Amino acid sequence: MIQLLERLRALVGDAGLITEAQDAAPYATDWRKRYFGRPLAVVKPASTQEVAAVMQLCAETRTAVVPQGGNTGLCGGATPDASGAQIVLKLSRLNRVRAVDTVNNTITVEAGCVLADLQQAAAAAERLFPLSLAAEGSCEIGGNLSTNAGGTAVLRYGNARDLLLGLEVVLADGRIWDGLRGLRKDNTGYDLKQLFVGAEGTLGVITAAVLKLYPRPRARATALAALESPAKAVQLLSHMQAGCGDRLTGFELMSAFCLSLVAKHFPATRLPLAQAHAQYVLLELSDTASAESLDATLENTLSEASESGLVLDAAVAASEAQAAALWALRENIPEAQVHEGKQIKHDVSVPISRIAEYIAVTDAELQRAFPGVRMLTFGHLGDGNLHYNIAHPEGGSEEAFIADSARLSRVVHDCAARFGGSISAEHGLGQYKRGEILRYKSSLEMELMRRIKTALDPQGIMNPGKVL
Repeated sequence: MIQLLERLRALVGDAGLITEAQDAAPYATDWRKRYFGRPLAVVKPASTQEVAAVMQLCAETRTAVVPQGGNTGLCGGATPDASGAQIVLKLSRLNRVRAVDTVNNTITVEAGCVLADLQQAAAAAERLFPLSLAAEGSCEIGGNLSTNAGGTAVLRYGNARDLLLGLEVVLADGRIWDGLRGLRKDNTGYDLKQLFVGAEGTLGVITAAVLKLYPRPRARATALAALESPAKAVQLLSHMQAGCGDRLTGFELMSAFCLSLVAKHFPATRLPLAQAHAQYVLLELSDTASAESLDATLENTLSEASESGLVLDAAVAASEAQAAALWALRENIPEAQVHEGKQIKHDVSVPISRIAEYIAVTDAELQRAFPGVRMLTFGHLGDGNLHYNIAHPEGGSEEAFIADSARLSRVVHDCAARFGGSISAEHGLGQYKRGEILRYKSSLEMELMRRIKTALDPQGIMNPGKVL
């Protein structure tokens, strides 16, 4: 091991190698503090060539590698095991914006580029990079691609997978595949880049990417609408799409319980509606047209929805500050959950047409099996992604509740499968769901995934124990 560490040091220098346990600790646990590991070392290469040299050495010595970006994942996908034999390959030093092409509307960035910095680089060029999520101030684009991140703008722009045109990847044996092509049409065989999106570092190490840019919106219109049920929210989505077209960028569902926790744990929060309602939708339009035109479209479409009984009440932001306050209601839900105590979190997707039925059936089944549990349902209704989280019964034992996580999750996941859904919409599998997925994917699907894994990582050194 000492010889391996010295060879790693020779490749990345003193600044690129962490070996002391106390210094490596921040890289050895996940964001939720659910998984803890003990790496042999944290290796921080500063270039693609250094990544390649490290991978060649690890292939030679059969050393397992755990790629890590901003370490904001929620399923333990970037956490090493406790063997003390794996290295964490930290990509944060690969953080350059290599090129911006405003004619081709593309940006080429390295894997360690923080998402917010990427957004700012696009904005400086009068362009939009639309991937947006709560962790954008610390998550990195390599991790976003490796987990096929979603976020709040999927309704209009798609997941990370949809924003990708080209990749640079270091393979398990250290070879560099240069697929950094900014082409929207390339029909020359298998689309290799898509193998590495959502693979969570189990097939190779993403080191750079060519990503799509869009015209920068000049106007946004934001509103909070109150509704009586998720079924009404689904109807409102169809109504808004018909009236606003692809200007509808965000459509976020939040239950009354979710917003009550935000109000409880963020005392400065002010709900803009006088009366409480069962469900809320935060919706946003964006366009290159004038703000007046966009505001009129939003207000007219919401007015029609109100007249037809879909919307019970609504508040339209009259300024950027008010829009930010409305978005804070949604963005503070996860933090409010942390303050409220431990919950059992789920990230499921269901066909939009079946979301209301899914929520009703799953709520009922959970209450029958676990009386008094409290559901915190929120998420990206526009693309069918729900964060269906469960809190312990008020006054009940949190420890006993958490100990029953497997049974509770089984109800949520079985219902998702029953309605044609998935048990992971945007968080990935990591180590959290790698066993659970066996219940829902066919044996043929699992066989094909294992064949791909064996073909690209025959020694099994790429992020072992994750996904498969």
